[in-house]
Amino acid sequence: MRRVSKPRALLLTPDFPPGTGGGIELVMQRLAAGLKAIEVQVVTLGRAGDRSFDALQPFPVIRVGAQRERNKAAVALLNARGLLAGGRARPDVLICGHAVVAPATAALRSFLRRPSLQYVHAEEFRDRPRVAAFAVRRADRVVAVSGYGESLALGAGVERERVRRVHPGVEFAPPCDARKRERPTIVTVSRLRDREKGHDVLLRALPLIRRHVPEVEWIVIGEGPLRSELEATARSEGLEDAVRFLGAVPDAERNAWLARSHVFALPNYAGEGFGIVFLEAAACGLPVVAGAVGGALDAVADGDTGLLVDARDQRAVADAIQRLLLDPERAACMGRAGAARARRFTWEAHVGQVERLLLELHAARGRNGSSRVPKHRPAPRARS
Repeated sequence: MRRVSKPRALLLTPDFPPGTGGGIELVMQRLAAGLKAIEVQVVTLGRAGDRSFDALQPFPVIRVGAQRERNKAAVALLNARGLLAGGRARPDVLICGHAVVAPATAALRSFLRRPSLQYVHAEEFRDRPRVAAFAVRRADRVVAVSGYGESLALGAGVERERVRRVHPGVEFAPPCDARKRERPTIVTVSRLRDREKGHDVLLRALPLIRRHVPEVEWIVIGEGPLRSELEATARSEGLEDAVRFLGAVPDAERNAWLARSHVFALPNYAGEGFGIVFLEAAACGLPVVAGAVGGALDAVADGDTGLLVDARDQRAVADAIQRLLLDPERAACMGRAGAARARRFTWEAHVGQVERLLLELHAARGRNGSSRVPKHRPAPRARS
């Protein structure tokens, strides 16, 4: 009996584990590992030390460069290596994990006459709007991880029928027996790299919260270049006894802090692409306080699983947090609702929807012999 080979995909992405633990690299790894009906090869940035991780993956990984930083030189090298890999492998379908590798993806799409799928995370439209617009216009299908990302793709001129909103999943931590701390505790998990994450807003909000909740403590988990500046600000404002910067911690320790705390807060005022961390906190039973912008509008059900506020206004942030700290029954109710809602966001669902799109692209190309894919009605969106 003749064996039917699987369609082959080439995934180009600057972000892939092991790295800083960001949302994009998590989505890319989950996609590559979860595809069942498609064979995938990954081309990404990395270091020689990543080979031990790559050896454990059920798919080949090509690493480019000596660092994972997304600077111009590294991105140019990644695009060149992606072109070479695509020319050799001649995949059936192309996956562009980030707009910075769209030049290579678009060139391969044209040269090989293969269809392409473009991911939209939202940050690329803020950091490199022209490249992002080019990326989505040259793709046969666009996967936006949130309604925010979808609106950005549509605003760039992409026809609605080419765009799909496919939410990321959430990793459920093993049950943690840790009890809530007696001390009222706010916890934040985020890299200390981007100012728009709102750590500075929380520092300004903390004295306002202490007026009503004097014993409050803010636990900051995450590492990055802003840490020393934030620590200096905390000292200058006399907040040393109310803030603890833990840096990067193992997953088990992070999960224990989520279980022991009372409120999760991350007032990102530029807008998360989606905000997987909000679902991770919700999965641990924590009510969430977030900025009412970007992907948080998908990740947090305002009034049910948390509170969405004007993240640039420290008074609004302080008011939301102290309301939850002073009303533990309401906070617990939101936590339960958040945990139940988080269970609807699975990686199996994300990968399954994207895989169906890839198979549609491959099948359509087989029917018409072109990388141009006929338009059709989009699949129904999952209810949030």
